[in-house]
Amino acid sequence: MKRILALGLAATLLATACSSSSGGAGSITLYSGRSEDLVQPLIDQFTELTGIAVRVKYAGSSDLAATITEEGDNSPADVFFAQDPASLGTVALAGLFEELPDDILSVVPSRFSDSQGAWVGTSGRARVVVYDPSVIAASEIPETEDGFIDPSWEGLVGIAPTNGSFLAFVATKILTDGEDATLTWLEGMESNGSPTYPKNSPIVAAVNDGQIPVGLVNHYYLLRALAENPDEPGANHFFEVSTAGGLVMPAGAGILATSDNKDAAQRFVAFLVSDEAQEFFATETFEYPLVPGIEANPLLPPIDTIPTPDVDLSELATVLDVATDLVAQAGLL
Repeated sequence: MKRILALGLAATLLATACSSSSGGAGSITLYSGRSEDLVQPLIDQFTELTGIAVRVKYAGSSDLAATITEEGDNSPADVFFAQDPASLGTVALAGLFEELPDDILSVVPSRFSDSQGAWVGTSGRARVVVYDPSVIAASEIPETEDGFIDPSWEGLVGIAPTNGSFLAFVATKILTDGEDATLTWLEGMESNGSPTYPKNSPIVAAVNDGQIPVGLVNHYYLLRALAENPDEPGANHFFEVSTAGGLVMPAGAGILATSDNKDAAQRFVAFLVSDEAQEFFATETFEYPLVPGIEANPLLPPIDTIPTPDVDLSELATVLDVATDLVAQAGLL
């Protein structure tokens, strides 16, 4: 049934695009926490399909969430497209999202969307350990991220403390392990002199270049590197037990309640969960498609086999500020 709904959404988009005149399709303002190199081709595809122009403001997801909440009812944004559920949840908690219709929400498994329908997951990203198998055997990687605070890992594990996905992981750890245990882990990583980076891609590059043997990242950065150079030495390790370090988090999108272009905004969000967009995420950005029936990259384990922690993703935003404070308190900012 979900597959039929996804096909129906795509057909509706195509039909509407064909019936639109070149000047009457409208436009939207998109605040995108997804980077331009990842998603601009997909946005261009939407405009070509529908005739709807998209003005994009690119920035970090957490920064854009803060901007939207500060702008409040005066925000020019029609859609917020974020890389993590915590940033989306920040806007949802502020009551600034329009509830999405069931024909969009029902296309994606409910665990990857907001429990109140404020935002829908668009693609999945798993937290993994990227490592160099020529230096570290998979059997030497700890059972969970907690093992990395052992002194034997001093200076060896790259992290990105200011990155939105890392903060979402920390928020998950707070929900699953508690604040004290999370702070202990963060302080342990700082005491170990864990190399810090501004985002995931330089961590993967550092592993591939032999600068560090291990890093904590989202899975798809290594696959992007391998697509450019299949001889890169890095490999992804998925934790085999349920832990915050194995979180599968969706990127997602929501429509601002103050949008003056809700029809066009809804068509954009519907497009993100259409077959065309889901195949783009699978083949171009190497993320997990969330619509059943669209195949992920064959190098990835099936998304349902990853023992991700049992948390309501909508709750991550409730502890995001705490997560940021703990990272700072540990001396990682």
